[in-house]
Amino acid sequence: MLMSEVKIFQIIGTYYKNHKEYLFRKEIRALKEKDALEKALTQITSIGIYRRQIKIQEIKEITPEESQDHLIRELSQ
Repeated sequence: MLMSEVKIFQIIGTYYKNHKEYLFRKEIRALKEKDALEKALTQITSIGIYRRQIKIQEIKEITPEESQDHLIRELSQ
């Protein structure tokens, strides 16, 4: 059985709430880019934002050293 490698994805985008635009950056550990995007959208919509209010600007794979989240860095070692 092949083991899949968990990657770190950085997702940058904006969402609109109360007629204001907010910028967000999420760092997510996932096997695939699609899974990371779904997890990020789930986290953002949990605060009462609709998916149609979210605009994703960039999704990229990053190294553990590039991550600014200390927990993700520790889990990746």
